[in-house]
Amino acid sequence: MDIRALELFLSVADTLNFSRSSEQLHMSLSAVSRGIARLEEELGQCLLERDRRSMRLTPQGVELRNYARRSVDEWHQLRQRIGTDSAVAGELSLFCSVTASYSVLAPILDTLRQRYPAIDLSLHTGDPADALERVLAGREDLAVTGLPAELPERLAFLPLLSSPLCLIAPKRDCAVRDQLPTGAVTQSVDWQALPFIVPERGPTQVTIDNWFASQGIQPRIYARVAGHEAIVAMVSLGLGVGFAPELVIATSGLADSVDVLSPPAPLEELPIGLCALERRREHGLLRAFWHAAMESYPSALV
Repeated sequence: MDIRALELFLSVADTLNFSRSSEQLHMSLSAVSRGIARLEEELGQCLLERDRRSMRLTPQGVELRNYARRSVDEWHQLRQRIGTDSAVAGELSLFCSVTASYSVLAPILDTLRQRYPAIDLSLHTGDPADALERVLAGREDLAVTGLPAELPERLAFLPLLSSPLCLIAPKRDCAVRDQLPTGAVTQSVDWQALPFIVPERGPTQVTIDNWFASQGIQPRIYARVAGHEAIVAMVSLGLGVGFAPELVIATSGLADSVDVLSPPAPLEELPIGLCALERRREHGLLRAFWHAAMESYPSALV
């Protein structure tokens, strides 16, 4: 049993879904299944109970999950300590969206290079809805993401900034634009008739669904997509209206192709910040990066 096997098991234990774990780990479905089978064979115990509809950990699986969390955390701490001198040096893995990589992350990297030049960053980009799961599974040391309604107990979150969620519509002449009045949108709009493009999952998906419910709107969903950038792009093409963080709209290169509308009621702002496993946050490289982030965004911590 090695660290990679334990990290694979942690992913499956968190998702309880082989397909989802195969996507997270960039492994084939059969490789994930074989990895779990090898662990079960090595331990001589069934770790997962499966049927056609669900999967759950056995008592032995729960015990291994707890052991794996401790072992993976300790391994990362040891890896950061061994082979370094008095300077903070080594590699950190960080996950964020493309937008966050050059907007939210940029000032932190400037500070990091000045304070800790021997730290290397391995950056992975993708849908921010995957960020928490990747950190929980031990695939990433850190992630830049929106704050969920319920933060898992094992995670620490450092708020950096917040971005309003904006309702946007296409500027171009199209069927969607024809359903909207010129200028600010008023209560006369039939919101349920508009095609909405929304996130398929993640913190903003929960906020948007709650907003629809509070307004008594049963939305006509045109598409559920991964990533806020995709929402802005699809709206700009005239395929529907959608919600996206103001930060994403401003940095998308498509701000001139969409109009920001006035919804019946404002949505909550989206807190954006840094997350990491709580147990590892005060150790070595993670502690250095965390402090660099605090120094880069001092106003967000007041």
